[in-house]
Amino acid sequence: MSHSPDTTIKVDEDTPLNTTPGSAETHKTQAAKKNGCVATACCQDHHHRKLAIGSIICGISCFGIMALINSVKAEKESDAEESSRFSQRSKRLAIIAILLWLALLALAPALMALISYLITLKD
Repeated sequence: MSHSPDTTIKVDEDTPLNTTPGSAETHKTQAAKKNGCVATACCQDHHHRKLAIGSIICGISCFGIMALINSVKAEKESDAEESSRFSQRSKRLAIIAILLWLALLALAPALMALISYLITLKD
């Protein structure tokens, strides 16, 4: 068993090194930065499609559907100004749908308490 001092391991520069958790960036974020794609740029939704779908699921669905329709119109529109107008309308309708749903959730117990109070006053 002879150990030769000439033994070297050639490592490619693109091979990620193993790091301890929390000590450095992960290989995926390094690769994303190399490609010019950072997290905020990769996840931008210019036509607010995800927000519109979320407002259908977690909001008043009729406003959410209107927001989704405007989002699709914004994507299909070739004029930049019209596309921006449809996109802003989609965002506004989606936010309204979610806020109205939250208001309904908050007001339901208050209305039940008010009705209970009115019933006890009647008796």
